[in-house]
This record gives sequence, C-alpha cells and structure tokens, in this order.
Amino acid sequence: MEEPEAQDSVEAALAKIHIFEGIAPAGLARIAAITREESHRLGEVIFREGENGGALYMILEGKIRISREVSGMGEEALAVLGPGDAFGEMALIDDFPRSADARVHERCRLLVLSKESLEDLLFLHKDLAYEILWNFVRTLSSRLRETNDKMTFLSVTGKF
Repeated sequence: MEEPEAQDSVEAALAKIHIFEGIAPAGLARIAAITREESHRLGEVIFREGENGGALYMILEGKIRISREVSGMGEEALAVLGPGDAFGEMALIDDFPRSADARVHERCRLLVLSKESLEDLLFLHKDLAYEILWNFVRTLSSRLRETNDKMTFLSVTGKF
C-alpha cells in the first residue's frame, strides 16, 4: 500500500490531468489508488499502432509524440502531448487495436491506469463512472473537432 504522502501527490497530479478535470477529491483518491507510475527515456515506444490496448497513460512530466507510419513518407506526427495530457483512452472504451504509435518525445513520467482496474472502479462507483465517462466523451469530441479542422485545412490547401 502506498504511503499517504505518495497517495496525496498522485491525487494532486491527477487533478492536473485534463481528462479528470472536475472530479472531486474522493474520486481522484479512488483513481490514484489504482494507478502506477512509469518513467521512460527519449525515443522509447510506449505502444505501437495495431497492438491491443489495455491502458490509459497520463503525462506528469515530459512529452509524448503520437504518430503513424505513412507509406512512402515515413512517420507523420499527429500530436505532441505534454504534462496534463492523456493518451490511449480509446483502448479503454473499445476493443480495437491501437490507432497510432506513442513514442517518448522528451524524457517523461507517466501515470498508467489499466483497463481492468478502471472497469472495476466504474462498476463499483456509478457516480464517479458518470463523471469519468463524461470527461472521456468531451475529450474525444474535442479531438474529433481538431481532426475535422485539420481535414478541412488539408482539403482547402490541396494537400489532401
């Protein structure tokens, strides 16, 4: 079991993760209790496109590059994420393979939340489940809008 100080620091870190905005301290404490911390060096691969996903990653420090390999062009960066951002959440919602690669862009510390642990938490705490899932919906909606804007820009500029 984690020491109270470590648990408090994880809760404070979770409060700064956009996907958990507005979650009450008691909810953050429940989430903190089921996370683990990882550190990664520059260039490490967190996951690859096509792999089965089983975790949500939250950036405490450093940066992560989300990218895809484009035939004949190489790596295409889709986003560079930093502290407060989360990635890999789609794997918690569906059972499809990862849609992109996640690589360490700048040495980082991550909090990791497994799909199984989150499912157990959501099952046991329905009010918290509602808050978390609503935040997921807002995050995915925002990312879809960004993608639509990028597609429109590429279409208008003839780069698509």
